Amino acid sequence: MESNKGMVGMALGSWLVAFAGGTLAGTLAWVLFGWSFLQGVFLGAVVFIVAGILVSWVMTRPLPKPGEVKINPPTPSANVAATKAAPINVAPAPTVAKVKPTARLAGEEELAARKGEWKYEKEAAPAPKAEKKAAPKKAKAEKAAPKAADSEGRPAYLTDAPNGTADDLKKISGVGPKLEQTLNELGVWHFEQVAQFKKKDIAWVDERLRFKGRIERDDWVGQAKALAKGKG
Repeated sequence: MESNKGMVGMALGSWLVAFAGGTLAGTLAWVLFGWSFLQGVFLGAVVFIVAGILVSWVMTRPLPKPGEVKINPPTPSANVAATKAAPINVAPAPTVAKVKPTARLAGEEELAARKGEWKYEKEAAPAPKAEKKAAPKKAKAEKAAPKAADSEGRPAYLTDAPNGTADDLKKISGVGPKLEQTLNELGVWHFEQVAQFKKKDIAWVDERLRFKGRIERDDWVGQAKALAKGKG
């Protein structure tokens, strides 16, 4: 009884699903595709009948009873059986022949007796530092040589030391700290000395400056005369 009720319920549900599908198909044809009402009803009836028969047949088809379906396990092929039955031959590992010396070499015992007597010594220490210190002295001597050469032909009014307080030669246009130091080394310390420059004096000083021609180009003599007067 329970199985019959279940079959009736499934059939009823199948026709309800078919009715819903037919109604939907007829409505879509009427609204979307512009069919007439009768054409939509006819299409819905066709869909209802066809869908009802198919769905009810699928849903109410009886299932096979237990034991009717048999599953046969697959049989192994002949190749698999042959591979299982065939033995695997493993080649034996090759043996290493032992080489035995036939006779002792000449001098072998003497070399074995001397083993451990040889020693390696460290390399000789580097040269003493006294030689390195000698080089700067030479450099100092070489640096002192140009000063002696610079004094050759120097005007008599250029001195190694200032007469009292040295003037600020940087007040002369074109003279910077480095150039002032160079002028002091040449013996120029005061504005009065620059104001006395003659042609030969300008040539002597100009040869020892890095930028030649600056004395006449910047008119150091005229500037020094004005500065000397202002100082007085």
